[in-house]
Amino acid sequence: MPISALALVIIAALLHALWNVAAKKAGGNHHFVLLSAIGIVVFWAPVGVWAAWTELPRWGALEWGLVTASAVTHLVYFNVLLTGYRRSDLTVVYPVARGTGPLLSAALAWWLLAETPGPLGVAGVLAVCAGIWLIAGGPALWARAHDPAQRLRVRAGLAWGAATGVLIAGYTVIDGYAVKVLMVSPILVDYFGNLLRVPFMLPACWRDRSGFVQALHTQWKHALVMAVFSPLAYVLVLYAATMAPLSHVAPAREVSMLFAALIGGRWLGEADRGWRLAGAACMAGGVAALALG
Repeated sequence: MPISALALVIIAALLHALWNVAAKKAGGNHHFVLLSAIGIVVFWAPVGVWAAWTELPRWGALEWGLVTASAVTHLVYFNVLLTGYRRSDLTVVYPVARGTGPLLSAALAWWLLAETPGPLGVAGVLAVCAGIWLIAGGPALWARAHDPAQRLRVRAGLAWGAATGVLIAGYTVIDGYAVKVLMVSPILVDYFGNLLRVPFMLPACWRDRSGFVQALHTQWKHALVMAVFSPLAYVLVLYAATMAPLSHVAPAREVSMLFAALIGGRWLGEADRGWRLAGAACMAGGVAALALG
């Protein structure tokens, strides 16, 4: 992986961790998803119009179909992720999601995009995923499942985290194909994906207008953080995917778990500091292997 692509991925990972912490704080539902999508559409409108000015006329049915598929997949992803955050802990949902996603993304990229992994690439994928698990607490994560008070929350976190990971793999491959094969602008992939999510969300929020107004009053700051950082983080990842194999970029971005551990602070706890340090070292080695492979 080129150093330039790796730098983009690391910056994106920090931004990704920031907006996930904000989303966890918000404790939002579909109202929060719509608020965030509207914020993205408004805040990034100048960039979206600029990117669309020259590229949009050449789009055909395939480009629009992929962007629509990406929008729907992202929409389901955000709702599943927020449901997981409401029903379980960040330290369970986030690492399971971010660990499942890159494994499936890399496997699909090797299959669909004909990317041939080398030994270092395979070792890097496995090391990053192992590091995520260690940062989540390692064996302590599973030990919590035997505590009756935590069992249901852990099971819910594992289920919702795994479902989120499947969706991460889905939109990563869809968007990776769009930018690598069809040469669609990463900016437009993300911007139109958010724009198309708005009409999908409007009916449910319209039926519960009072709930939307309440969410607007209580969650607008968190939605603003997500609106600013989420597109920027993902566009950087998509640009990195144009410079390096998607099977390397997808797992390398999961260094965001390290940033989440540092930023999340109290949410992620201090009792498992040793496991988290071991996980950070494992992830650093994995990212290095991806860069060299």
